[in-house]
Amino acid sequence: MKPEKIGFIGLGLIGGSIAKTIHRIHPNLTLIAYDLDKSSLTMALEEGVIAEACEDLTESFAGCRYIFLCAPVQKNMDFLERLSAIAGENCTITDVGSVKSAIHQEIARTPLAPYFIGGHPMAGSEKSGYSHATAYLLENVYYLITPSPKAEPASVREFREFIRSLGALPIVLDYQEHDFITAAVSHLPHILASSLVNLVKDLDNDKEIMKQVAAGGFKDITRIASSSPVMWQQICLTNQQQILKLLDAFEASLEETRKAIAASAKDRLFDFFQTAKDYRDSLPLTNSGSLPKIYELYCDMVDEAGGIAALATILGTNQISIKNIGIIHNREFQEGVLHIEFYDQDALDKALALLRKYHYTLYER
Repeated sequence: MKPEKIGFIGLGLIGGSIAKTIHRIHPNLTLIAYDLDKSSLTMALEEGVIAEACEDLTESFAGCRYIFLCAPVQKNMDFLERLSAIAGENCTITDVGSVKSAIHQEIARTPLAPYFIGGHPMAGSEKSGYSHATAYLLENVYYLITPSPKAEPASVREFREFIRSLGALPIVLDYQEHDFITAAVSHLPHILASSLVNLVKDLDNDKEIMKQVAAGGFKDITRIASSSPVMWQQICLTNQQQILKLLDAFEASLEETRKAIAASAKDRLFDFFQTAKDYRDSLPLTNSGSLPKIYELYCDMVDEAGGIAALATILGTNQISIKNIGIIHNREFQEGVLHIEFYDQDALDKALALLRKYHYTLYER
């Protein structure tokens, strides 16, 4: 059954990105949305992404083929009872939360169980809100699908193909397996990043020298600590069991590393770092994997007025768009002092060739 109308409850970064993606790829579909943040609805209307901004969960949602629950994890469950009175047999309810056990257990106690198919796009940003949503956030990222045990196989196949049509890579999992996997590769890293940031903050002196010189590895590993505190608070509360299991395992692993350092066990330490390097290097760092490739270069710059502007002008006049640019004050991992990111490999290749032509000293990571 081809969807004609799709509803969104919550239109933040993920909900907004899914809506924008659907609008880009399937412009004939009608999208409606409800969100407490009226500014998000206003922007979506002005951009033509949604056709209707709902003041509440009205009967407008009754005719939807899919309803995406895109509010915070615990808030999504608050909508289930109201959706039970609205959604019909031809409506599939899905969510986008990174924790699945709680909502699946709640769904099992409602009439919605046969019509629920959980979802989790493995994409995101440390930014939040509709203003940061993009029509390309789902492109070539894994989209984990966790159907209710009572969901019809045909409905699951249909939903999987719809997600595939949006440019994502769907994978069907049991919801408990999903929560253990995401606790390991997503939730634990966020907790560790925030813990490290708080540790450095507490150890820093009054002049904040640590904060001033923090660069390279510290910024790389702590970037995700800038994510929404509300979202991560709820994730910890709803995936408590799996996160605690992973924290215990990490604590034991860290203790073994501490023992190796204390014993000056050079062979164990080498193996520790070599094993980590080999596994990390084997991750799919391409646009077809869950970790998108970063198209970046580093460039030595002469400390003179207009140096960065001149470089940007060279790239701009040759139609090469810059995704991100920043000055690196600490050369911990690279020789360059100017860090430039591009949107794709073609832009990076053209930039490298062009800047070398102008005799810039460049470094690739």
